[in-house]
Amino acid sequence: MLTVSGCGGKVDDGKLKIVTSFYPIYLETINIVGDTEGVEVINLTKPQTGCLHDYQLTTEDMKTLETADIFVVNGLGMENFLDKVTKNLKIVNASYSEEIYVLKNGEKINPHVWLSITYAMQQVLAIQRQLCELDPAHAENYKKNALNYLNELSALRDEMHFALDNLPNKDIVTFHEAFPYFAAEFKLNIAAVIEREPGTEPTPQELTDTIKIVNELPVKVLFTEPQYSPKAAETIARETGAKIFTLDPITTGETKLENINDYQNKMRQNMKTLIEALQ
Repeated sequence: MLTVSGCGGKVDDGKLKIVTSFYPIYLETINIVGDTEGVEVINLTKPQTGCLHDYQLTTEDMKTLETADIFVVNGLGMENFLDKVTKNLKIVNASYSEEIYVLKNGEKINPHVWLSITYAMQQVLAIQRQLCELDPAHAENYKKNALNYLNELSALRDEMHFALDNLPNKDIVTFHEAFPYFAAEFKLNIAAVIEREPGTEPTPQELTDTIKIVNELPVKVLFTEPQYSPKAAETIARETGAKIFTLDPITTGETKLENINDYQNKMRQNMKTLIEALQ
């Protein structure tokens, strides 16, 4: 596990600069920081980047990190470039929590914990605790904002459980391995995964196996993701008559203050999609 160290950070321009690794971590962090005076939050990766499984740092990224005081990451292997980050940069690991029970595919850790609302809340708590340690001057603000955000997430979780717990069908076929934590939270069964590695076309045998599984489902639905091509899902749909819907893993979006509620908004859209698909 990554740990935080030290206290405070360089403030050359009078501001504490917090950099986040990608969009879901940005949303959690900006909700904790809010409008805290003297603290700036920016996201390292571009809005369309998506998951960071094979991400390589660019020269521009390195320059951004060189001017940062704190780098907030998802952890659990999502940011496999951390060995290239300067040793002086203070790391906040959002998944540094004993309350997060990690899922694995074989020996491979699944890092998509933010798609469980319960674990997103644990990430918020973990970020808040570590920011308070590193930046005690703003600790009260961080605690207050985190509490407000946790209350919103708790209400969202209740709303989604009320809507999804009693769906008559629970089997889903997802695009890649992003949704096991989401499925566990809402008692859904992932019957098959179209692409084990996003952006890598399934083999003919994998397609055949998925088509067989889909044909045996009482409700034939496939869920693609807006970040990736639906080509493989469209092939399966043609062979099975399955309908295609979209679930958003909330890995892309514009880092604007008006998008501060994007996690809740996209989760609610996922809820509506599941209701439409599985009723």
